[in-house]
Amino acid sequence: MTYAKKDWHQRLGSGVHADAIMDRIVHRTIWIETGGTNMREHTADNAA
Repeated sequence: MTYAKKDWHQRLGSGVHADAIMDRIVHRTIWIETGGTNMREHTADNAA
């Protein structure tokens, strides 16, 4: 299951620790949008 970037802070507890984690993830990351298709789910659906 994936969560939208905007929901990460709240899911981490919305406190000081969440701030620190988000600073390290968000500010040192190159975001690449690859679309909405999860290839693992797609492959599993086709194999069944």
